[in-house]
Amino acid sequence: MTGGFHARKLAIVGMGLMGGSLALAIRAQADHITGIDSDERARQIALERGLVDSATDDLYAGVNRADVVILATPVRVIVELLRMQLGSYLRSNTLIVDTGSTKQDIVDAMAALPIGVNAVGGHPMTGKENGGIDEADGALYRNRPFVLCPSRRTTPAARLRAQAFVESLGALPIEMDAERHDHIVAGISHLPYLLSATLVATISNRAQDDSTFWALAAGGFRDTSRLAASDVTMMGDILSTNTQAVATLLAQFRMQLAMLETMLIAGDQERLGEMLLPIQAARKEWAQKYENGR
Repeated sequence: MTGGFHARKLAIVGMGLMGGSLALAIRAQADHITGIDSDERARQIALERGLVDSATDDLYAGVNRADVVILATPVRVIVELLRMQLGSYLRSNTLIVDTGSTKQDIVDAMAALPIGVNAVGGHPMTGKENGGIDEADGALYRNRPFVLCPSRRTTPAARLRAQAFVESLGALPIEMDAERHDHIVAGISHLPYLLSATLVATISNRAQDDSTFWALAAGGFRDTSRLAASDVTMMGDILSTNTQAVATLLAQFRMQLAMLETMLIAGDQERLGEMLLPIQAARKEWAQKYENGR
C-alpha cells in the first residue's frame, strides 16, 4: 500500500473521455485542476461540468508550476510532447503520468526529459465505445487495472507517488516493463480489434450480394464485431506504435485458424472437438476468475 495522493496543481493534457474521467475521479485530491485542450468545446464542457478549475489551449500556461501532469492524448501526440517542448516547461520534481495504450515508444521518449522531471508510463485498462468529454465518468477507472511502466526518469519516490495516484482513482496499480506490456496488450486488445474489423469486412462483402446477412445478424455478431466500431484514427495510432507485437500474434492466429479450416474441410469432427474443448474451458476459467468479479 502507498500513502495518500495529493496535488497542489494538477494539469491534464487532453480533455477527452480519459482526461475528463480522470479529472472527475481525482477532484478531491487536487487543489487546482487545469484542463489543456485545443478543442474549445471540450474546454467549455470541462468548465461547465466542474471537471476543472481552469482550461486553456496554451500548453505552457497549463503545465507551468504544475506538480503533476497527466498526458491523456493519443499515443503519437504523447510521444511528440515528450520529445519536444514539454520538458522545458516543467519544474524539478514534477510527476508526469500518461494514459497511452502502448508504452515502449512513450517510455523511450520519457528518457529525453530533463533530469529532475519524474515520469512514469501508464495505461488504464478501461474505456467506453464512445469517446469524448461528453462521456466522462468518474467511475471509469474504479476497480480496473492501471499498468505503470517505469522509465529512466522514474525515481523510487516517483514510483510510489504514481502508485498512490492510481489508487486515488480507485484503480489497481500493476507494474511491468514497457516491452512486456506492449506484447500483452497486442494480444488482449489490438489483435481483437483487427479480428473484429476483419469479421465485419467479411460480412460486409458478402452482404453486397445478399443483404439478409445484416438482417439476421444478432447477438453473436454484435458481441464479436463491437470493437470494429472503435475510432479508426485512435486505433491506427495504437497499431502503428506496436507493430511487431501485433504482427507476431497475427501470425499465430493465422496458424490456429488454418488448423480449424483443415479439420472442417476434412470433416474431422473428432479432432475439431478435441481442439475446441480446451478453448472453451480456458474462456470459462478466465471469466470465472477475472471478468465476473469486475
